[in-house]
Amino acid sequence: MNKQIVFAICGCLFFISGFSQTKSIEGLLNEISQNNTELKAYQSFIESRQLENKSNNNLPDPQFSGYYLPFGDNTTDAYSEYQISQSFEFPTVYGARSKWNELKRSQLKTSFVKRNQELLLKAKINIVEVVFLIKQKEIEVKRRTHSKQVYNQILELYNKEQVGVLDLNKAKIAWIQEQFVVEQIEGEIQILQLKLEKLNGGNPVTGLSSEIVSLNEIGTLERLWNEKLDKDPLLQELKANEAVSFQKVKLEKNKVMPNLALGYNYQGVRGSSYAGFYGGISIPLWNSKNKVKAAQANFDYQLSNTEVVTTSLYLQFQESFNRYQILLKKFNEYQQTLSELDSEALLFKAYTLGEFSFMSYYIELQFYQNASDKMHQMEKELQLLKAQILKHKL
Repeated sequence: MNKQIVFAICGCLFFISGFSQTKSIEGLLNEISQNNTELKAYQSFIESRQLENKSNNNLPDPQFSGYYLPFGDNTTDAYSEYQISQSFEFPTVYGARSKWNELKRSQLKTSFVKRNQELLLKAKINIVEVVFLIKQKEIEVKRRTHSKQVYNQILELYNKEQVGVLDLNKAKIAWIQEQFVVEQIEGEIQILQLKLEKLNGGNPVTGLSSEIVSLNEIGTLERLWNEKLDKDPLLQELKANEAVSFQKVKLEKNKVMPNLALGYNYQGVRGSSYAGFYGGISIPLWNSKNKVKAAQANFDYQLSNTEVVTTSLYLQFQESFNRYQILLKKFNEYQQTLSELDSEALLFKAYTLGEFSFMSYYIELQFYQNASDKMHQMEKELQLLKAQILKHKL
């Protein structure tokens, strides 16, 4: 009983240890999003733009002017005058501009989400590439082991003078080629891991394994497109551009109203002076000319652009979805056929039992290995297509 408890505890600890070392793709992408230096810099840029937009809605600085006129042909003391005034746009302009700034703030946030998504898609593609290289390496290591065993057998037969040097050289070349393939894959993995490290703000990306990606149903075209309409930052950016340009029309219409000025004025000489309030108004004849029309034209463009881009995106999305479905069906058929055959293992067993010559074994092996590699490549293409289709969920 005690032994069973100990084994159960050890098993749990082993499971927890393995789980903690292997991360999900979502966890890795979240880590990259938090550590990426480009995104951090873009956040600072957004903050500076928000402050700049906010400052554009400030009142102009107050003005102070004065005169002291002691010279001239007069019979009184020196004349003096000063004035303090504050100019401002028509009050409704500030409300319209404040709303405009708030919409531009949302526009900047959408732009950040869009950039974050593009970066995460790039990271996810690199992760998928690394994962499939790890899978391929596992396959090639097994093939290298088999090649080594075959070479040792051929070498033993050669020493017994049962095979010629030609077979021995071919077996050795096959073994060397497998060693080179494994080394090449290791180099490619290292390059991609460095790219991921750069995306992760210089921090190593750990927890990658061949088990963190899987193929499954992604849903219907209609459901996915509706999700994309609600969540995709590119489409959200189009809507934000519409809102900003529409508010710009309202702002320009309010700016047609005259600017105002209020202040205090003093005039006088010793023993006699005048003081009172100052008021001024601008006549909006030239400054606002064609600005409302320009803002309206930009809004009309944004509406048309949204329609054009959305239609184009839907066609691309539909094409990617159909490609995924066709390739997935083909992959499932391919996988089922190869898994039922288990050809490489059967060939190796037949060869070790002496049922095949080396050349016959090698030719048959190349055929099945090429088929297996093609299936492996199809699986990777499916994962990359899936990443593109589900980009809006990043």
